[in-house]
Amino acid sequence: MTLPEDVTTYTQILTDTAFIILPGLVVWSTFRVFGGNPAVGIVLGMMLVSGSLPNAWAVASGGEVTAMNFFGFIPVVGLQGSVLPAFIIGVVGAKFEKAVRKVVPDVLDLLVTPFVTLLVMSILGLFVIGPVFHVVENYILLGTKAILNLPFGLGGFLIGGVHQVIVVSGVHHIFNLLEVQLLAADHVNPFNAIITAAMTAQGAATVAVGVKTKNPKLKTLAFPAALSAFLGITEPAIFGVNLRFRKPFFLSLIAGAIGGGLASILGLAGTGNGITIIPGTMLYIGNGQLAQYLLMVAVSFALGFALTYMFGYEDEAEVASETTTERLADEAVTGTIVAPSEGVIQTPIVGDVVALSDVNDPVFSSGAMGQGIAVKPSQDVVYAPADAEVTIVFPTGHAYGLKTANGAEILIHVGIDTVSMNGEGFNHKVAQGDKVKAGDVLGTFDSAKIAAAGLDNTTMVIVTNTADFASVNPVASGSVAKGDAIIEVKA
Repeated sequence: MTLPEDVTTYTQILTDTAFIILPGLVVWSTFRVFGGNPAVGIVLGMMLVSGSLPNAWAVASGGEVTAMNFFGFIPVVGLQGSVLPAFIIGVVGAKFEKAVRKVVPDVLDLLVTPFVTLLVMSILGLFVIGPVFHVVENYILLGTKAILNLPFGLGGFLIGGVHQVIVVSGVHHIFNLLEVQLLAADHVNPFNAIITAAMTAQGAATVAVGVKTKNPKLKTLAFPAALSAFLGITEPAIFGVNLRFRKPFFLSLIAGAIGGGLASILGLAGTGNGITIIPGTMLYIGNGQLAQYLLMVAVSFALGFALTYMFGYEDEAEVASETTTERLADEAVTGTIVAPSEGVIQTPIVGDVVALSDVNDPVFSSGAMGQGIAVKPSQDVVYAPADAEVTIVFPTGHAYGLKTANGAEILIHVGIDTVSMNGEGFNHKVAQGDKVKAGDVLGTFDSAKIAAAGLDNTTMVIVTNTADFASVNPVASGSVAKGDAIIEVKA
């Protein structure tokens, strides 16, 4: 069945418009994130795809349209479909605009700063950054395609196996750049199906823990975390459940690798990016691959669930029962009462207390990652909140994981979406495995740089294994100083 021409035209408008002006959107978004004026960013981005420039796609097709030769030897075309050059132009442009604004008097700022920024960055973008990074972008795209096209599904197996490890490191958002490049070049995105397999396996492992445990609090934590994973956000499942017990996390990597390999073998490729698993089905309805997509999701789920249920989790209700039996035996022999473990967590940040439910990030405010509290910093130092072992130090320095003697697993996350800063403004002073005392300095951060990036420096303090305790209660309000208690944990 052939659609009428006007309907076809309308569907092309719906699906192609964003890619026609893609560099403009990328530059605008980058300016916003890196603290520049988004209005300047969108104008600069649209300059890169101006109709006065030869269209890059038309030039590449080898037709009558050719590149313009500035000064007789510099070939210049529009940057249609380019992502990396637009991103670099956005980063450099935002920083250049802020530098210009510092030296221009306030009375002239509105007139001079945008003009100078657009003049300098349009020249750099079209004559230097655009051509150079367009070549780099092509090599990155070719390398990505080479991995994705490895025989026997090996590319999918590799990416599916490591994707969630990269999520733990916090730098997985870089894949968005690759996905947009794939869509701009080929209008399909095989990467989406592979990471869907990895995320499905992660969620399935969390479901297995929730089904197998007899601990009602862990069930309450596991099932919402799994639902979050199936909607495309796996951090609650990773940090709240799977990484806590270790085996579920690593077994889900195996399941994700197999699911990713199957996605490659089936030739799955979505028509967009940014959504996976349940909402991701929309990317496969119109390309005739919905049945294959559902098969891949089902296999990834079944493997993640089965491996975790059979080999990855020992019901902690039984472990708790054994511990209680040993404690009661000690009481009977010695005639003394052995008090259950409890502890107080001190504030790692000096500042003003914020209720966790008021944090502007649903991953934390929903409580899916555990109970806790947040602090709006007035000083840029992160202190150890208790005597503990450092279990995780994110390479970007924006987050720390610690485990106390009584088993409380504490996550300190400085800022919201600060992983996007790639470590700029953060400096960690400890390493994984270090033993720290309450009040020791874990690291520092620069609130001014966080604000310049357009981000919030509110710091979350979460007990990720909340289900292991009888209660985890915030006990602070108002302003808190070093050494003040903010959370009480009772076994």
